[in-house]
Amino acid sequence: MYSSSIFDDNFADKEPQRAPIGVFDSGVGGLTVLRQLYRHLPHESIIYFGDTARLPYGIRSQLEILQYVREILNWMQHQGVKMVIMACNTSSALALEIVRREFSMPIIGVILPGAKAAVQQGKRIGVIATPATAKSNAYRHAILEIDSNVKVWQVSCPEFVPLIEQNRIHDPYTAEVARSYLEPLIQQDIDTLVYGCTHYPHLAPILRSLLPSQVKLVDPAVHVVAACTQELDLLGLRNTHPPLPTRFSVSGCPEKFAKSGVQWLGHTPAVESVDFTDTTVHQF
Repeated sequence: MYSSSIFDDNFADKEPQRAPIGVFDSGVGGLTVLRQLYRHLPHESIIYFGDTARLPYGIRSQLEILQYVREILNWMQHQGVKMVIMACNTSSALALEIVRREFSMPIIGVILPGAKAAVQQGKRIGVIATPATAKSNAYRHAILEIDSNVKVWQVSCPEFVPLIEQNRIHDPYTAEVARSYLEPLIQQDIDTLVYGCTHYPHLAPILRSLLPSQVKLVDPAVHVVAACTQELDLLGLRNTHPPLPTRFSVSGCPEKFAKSGVQWLGHTPAVESVDFTDTTVHQF
């Protein structure tokens, strides 16, 4: 069990390099980003927040997403983080530019790093995304701004996040749903597929089995961590000390998140419940 006080020392004032990085998503999707952080920035301490009480984000309005993101960032700020990774494509599409103007800490989204990687990979790019991300056209705009000569097709995938959060990845129904989402992109002869939601890498074996072998997969989680690394170096905020244990917090059921997280983390995480109405942290 991790104490809520492990990050209480005000590293931001004393040793800002030792302050944690905040990572948030609507649920377990952001664990794909967390795994990349563990791999590429092993000395960094991390606070992970999953807004599980209000998922899926992909069906929410921009006003709702803005409210949620502001609450999470305010909470993160009070935890003394030195930087936040918005490990949620929907939030990155609908709220990133607005909240960057409202908060002083660096905030990194997943869409631009993913778009840059996609353009480096291919010229006929498919994007699978939540309804809100697809509707925003954030990936299309970002990709075409980098290279106006590429072709971009987007598919809204409303069922993916609920199926992943319900741990139904290996359910035959999930494969049927994936086939229906990918079919129009395969018909367009795409050469690259972008995971337009951090949940989707959890479906990699299924998606790979359904796609032609020549189609390259782009996981923005890998590239957002590369962007985070560059930002830390630029600001002189890389931690060189041993990291503190990762702190996991959720707005919904801690036990459910812990159970879902086992297969992605390799261990059962200790998870806190956070209530934004009174900012109380409950230990489980």
